[in-house]
Amino acid sequence: MQPIIQTKAVSKIYETGGMTIRAVDKVDLEINKGEFVALVGPSGSGKTTMLAIIAALLNPTEGEVFLRGKDLANMSEKERVKLRRQRIGFTFQSNNLVPYLTVQENIELMLRINGNLRDECRQRTVDIMHKLGIYEQRNKLPNQLSGGQKQRVAIARSLIHNPSVVLADEPTASLDTERAYQVVKAFAELIHAENKAGIMVTHDLRMVQFVDKVIQMKDGKIEAVLNTKEEICDFVACDQVEEELQAEAA
Repeated sequence: MQPIIQTKAVSKIYETGGMTIRAVDKVDLEINKGEFVALVGPSGSGKTTMLAIIAALLNPTEGEVFLRGKDLANMSEKERVKLRRQRIGFTFQSNNLVPYLTVQENIELMLRINGNLRDECRQRTVDIMHKLGIYEQRNKLPNQLSGGQKQRVAIARSLIHNPSVVLADEPTASLDTERAYQVVKAFAELIHAENKAGIMVTHDLRMVQFVDKVIQMKDGKIEAVLNTKEEICDFVACDQVEEELQAEAA
């Protein structure tokens, strides 16, 4: 099976003040359909830079990046913009909802941009709102929503145009623990149900119990890869995390 995302010896190098900084250093990774992956590591470890490279927002200095078998380096900027618009979904810490659009209009924004605002696509909007528990808020403006509801709208918007890849950069950083727990759980369920490739950068290791693989980065390199639930739960003590989250929710 060909991976949805593949990088080969990818590096991002900056020259500043007479110094050479390797923000990403010879990273190889593969992510498949239906796989939800967490990129973790301390600040400055290269995880956000790596996410930007995968998103075709940043060109690597060295190495190759493939999305669905296509080499991003061989694409024109126009082709890369089209790729991001049609094949990649984004969710970030600041949800970037348009303040004067309703929940439904915010979710449908990518459909409108891609010229796909048809009846069957609008039905997908309704379906995804139901799955994320925000259907009752469909006519509200962002300032009428809680933080968790805003992130659910952002998740719906990232998936509405049926992308191959969904990328999330610290999607729960502004949420309390209970809402973060709910958002990541819902995110993981949708990625698995829709057979997407999902990547989440996070500092909150308690949230990685919902992913299929954990990639630890340090100093721009991959330090370790945890491929099984057993390895992940050994890493974050899932049972203890579950107890803590339930206690906080009580």
